[in-house]
Amino acid sequence: MNESRKSISILSCEPIDLEQPKTLVQLCREYTVHAEWIVSLVDEGILSPQGEKQEQWLFPGNSCYRISVVVRLQRDLGVNLAGAALALDLLEELQILRQRLHK
Repeated sequence: MNESRKSISILSCEPIDLEQPKTLVQLCREYTVHAEWIVSLVDEGILSPQGEKQEQWLFPGNSCYRISVVVRLQRDLGVNLAGAALALDLLEELQILRQRLHK
């Protein structure tokens, strides 16, 4: 598989479970990751939980999509968190532009 095709497939995730907010523990279990990794996503601005204390955090449904993209970017392309944050911002901007184009 060539690199451009690989990049497209990595970044073309469908949103997952956009309705139900999830706790930190639920996300850790679902993605088999440590809480520290999720906290680093929050610190990087990739995820925005509601709640003041870490134990009270609730992550909106789009967090699943964002985590899936970051996992795939890191695993398949070796992208760091700052790069993943930038990629997510660009993907969201692209989606907005596509929606405007189709209206």
